[in-house]
Amino acid sequence: MANNTTVLHLRSEQKPLEHRSALTPETTKALLKAGYEVHVERSPKDPSRKRIYDDSEFESVGAKLVGDQTWTEAPRNHIIIGLKELEPENFPLIHTHIQFAHCYKGQGGWQEVLSRFPRGGGTLFDLEFLQLANGRRVAAFGYHAGFAGAALAVKTWRWQLVNPHERLPGVETFTQGRGYYLNEDEMLTQLRAELKEGIEKAGRQPKVFVMGAKGRCGRGAVKLLHEIGLDDSHVLKWDLEETTDNPGPYREIVESDIFVNCIYLSDPIKPFIDAETLASASRKLSVICDVSCDTTNPNNPIPVYTVNTTFTDPTVPVEVEGDLPLSVISIDHLPSLLPRESSEAFSHDLLPYLLELKDWRHNDVWVRAQKLFEDKVATLPANMRQLEVNGR
Repeated sequence: MANNTTVLHLRSEQKPLEHRSALTPETTKALLKAGYEVHVERSPKDPSRKRIYDDSEFESVGAKLVGDQTWTEAPRNHIIIGLKELEPENFPLIHTHIQFAHCYKGQGGWQEVLSRFPRGGGTLFDLEFLQLANGRRVAAFGYHAGFAGAALAVKTWRWQLVNPHERLPGVETFTQGRGYYLNEDEMLTQLRAELKEGIEKAGRQPKVFVMGAKGRCGRGAVKLLHEIGLDDSHVLKWDLEETTDNPGPYREIVESDIFVNCIYLSDPIKPFIDAETLASASRKLSVICDVSCDTTNPNNPIPVYTVNTTFTDPTVPVEVEGDLPLSVISIDHLPSLLPRESSEAFSHDLLPYLLELKDWRHNDVWVRAQKLFEDKVATLPANMRQLEVNGR
């Protein structure tokens, strides 16, 4: 652009039941004030993809509204920002993209996802790997992922007691058709009543095991459990101290009613549970919420399921011995159950780094992200990273 203005293009999300936003009206306002230009794609008309913020909220702070999914037509120097992965198309990507791409840890199909960037001359700044020098992520949805994951786990535990032969229905059935909660208060009010019903049915409070309890995600899970009335005597909190010199599997997990996995998987580890531990006569475990959701990772420490679940079909059954069921929740965008609070927290933390995009080469966070992208691209077969002159 002639005036060298940095343009951020907020794309609408394509994932069904994804209502979060990488930018909020408030962070957009701050970017505009700092001299950026912000284009915001209009929220999709499809209710299942409606952004939690109305278009008018962005327009009122000065953003330029553009058509849904018009990022493909944007000038090459516009920076495309979103949250969840793009649709599995094949055309090369010519822009710089800021998003979660889920292709750096050997996930299924990672080569096809990553190769689109070098083939088009584009760049990926993966939100999962925007990190400080100590490795801490600058912005993450972990807290609200743990909060929402623990909520669905408790909801599933109660559902199994009241409806023993049915799977938990889609979230739209208990969110007035929306597919998400308007706010935390709405969720907590509903969940407190359901926990009470479950306790009356079971004759006791559930015991919940939270793995990775000291991280963002684990703290969110523990906070939810405390908010609905479970005290520490019913919440077993494990982290590195309990596992470093004590490799799994762990009987403490199968002897709990609910297991909420909140670890960040970076290296191969032994499974937390396996077929042998699940066959134990002391098993009480009936609900697993794998918030970490490393479903296709070959090192997944919960190797009892193979598919992601969704908000429309939240659980998948695991074949186990005995009459006690076992359900797994493996939804990879749990924070969208609370889209407004989770978007506000994430975008607020990301904002200081977005404000550095004009001169990103002078910011260590962006420089590290660029280097990581280049290193990952170098692991692709040569034919998958060759620039396609004709683009898409």
